[in-house]
Amino acid sequence: RMWGWPRRLSRSSLPERQGGIPCVPVFPSSPLFSAAPRSRVKGPAQGAGGRSRPHAGLGTSRCLTGSVGTRRVINADKSRFNEDQAACCHISVRRREPGQEQHEEWLILCSTQYLTGSYWALFDGHGGPEAASIASNYLHYCIKQKLEEVAGALAAAPPPMHLSGRRVCGSDPQFVQEKQIHTEDLVVGALENAFQECDEVIGQEMEATNQTGGCTALAALYFQGKLYVANAGDSRAILVLKDDVVPMSCEFTPETERQRLQHLAFLFPKLLDGEFTRFEFPRRLKGDDVGQKVLYRDYFMEGWGYKTVEKADLKYPLVHGHGKQARLLGTLAVSRGLGDHQLKVIDTNIEVKPFLSCIPKVKVFDLALHDIKEDDVLIMATDGLWDVLGNEEVTHMARSFLAENRTDPHRFSQLAKCLVCRARGKKRGHQWMLDDSHEASYDDISVFVIPLHNRDERC
Repeated sequence: RMWGWPRRLSRSSLPERQGGIPCVPVFPSSPLFSAAPRSRVKGPAQGAGGRSRPHAGLGTSRCLTGSVGTRRVINADKSRFNEDQAACCHISVRRREPGQEQHEEWLILCSTQYLTGSYWALFDGHGGPEAASIASNYLHYCIKQKLEEVAGALAAAPPPMHLSGRRVCGSDPQFVQEKQIHTEDLVVGALENAFQECDEVIGQEMEATNQTGGCTALAALYFQGKLYVANAGDSRAILVLKDDVVPMSCEFTPETERQRLQHLAFLFPKLLDGEFTRFEFPRRLKGDDVGQKVLYRDYFMEGWGYKTVEKADLKYPLVHGHGKQARLLGTLAVSRGLGDHQLKVIDTNIEVKPFLSCIPKVKVFDLALHDIKEDDVLIMATDGLWDVLGNEEVTHMARSFLAENRTDPHRFSQLAKCLVCRARGKKRGHQWMLDDSHEASYDDISVFVIPLHNRDERC
């Protein structure tokens, strides 16, 4: 259950935009959210089938000064619902004593007596918008809770062995030093724990409302002068600096996590229920391959070897397909994310969730160690953008656009809009095409453009 907050979201409770398409509010009614209004771009282009593909925008973040830009476009052919969701807010953290009330007025303050941070997140839903909606309401709250649990140690360098400050063993400080445990490790741990707790909440809520589905999650937290980017899924974040491009996330797909998935199947073969094989082969094997030696890979292999094909090897592969067509258990195109607790392989009792990790990979960037320029930005986007645009093209667009529009107070929002429109392409006949005549993205597209210059050092 959601313990009364945030409120449960269901299709029947979603406000509707023009054309009867439900719209989940980007900024929920929560004291932790900066209640900036959402804007719309006039004159939405028409998608295939004559239905609109509207843009939407978020407001500004006050901690990293300047207008934080975001734009979204809905692919009406994919579903009636926008499965991409977004959230941004300020998070205030103070040391929480045992038994202390959690919902107090200080939650909405951004004062020097509290540790404060800025938060942005994108959620790409699959199997419906419900999991993404819950995550956009709740992940920031989980992060705040987990940061509060370690708040007493965030000001110490290095953090103490015992949070209470007691020294039970004289070698405790030496242990922390030898393990090279730093304050940023506590923040990384808080983010990892927050993702896990949010995943549990989504599972409980979806079960209680008899709903299914999941979502990927990409979250950025600016806290104590450092930028933390946590990713579970195939969305992507990059830092576009004056003289460099810094990838801040890596995509988690069945292909990139093949060895982890195969190792899990090796340790717990019952998870495959005799329907799948953990081995990877260059192609799906046929009956005539039995007895032949063919190329294969197991969980411990980066390279390839040869294996004599047995009848059991003819089963469907645990990881099958290549690129965007790769699937986990023939079902999911991602290997990490939130939700999907009720998801089973079609016509079987095989659960997908044991293979689907909710734990993010967290990357840290210390802004204090770099000379941040006026046009340096963090770009976060769901896979609808990255499917058709690479890091190089996005970087070139960002640098060129920001350099040509330095006096425009809304230039970050305009850049986000340009990126969305570029990936969406233009309609030619019955297809949407890019300028280079390649097929455009037919997925939902959400983009954050976050300026890094003139940040508030208190956050």
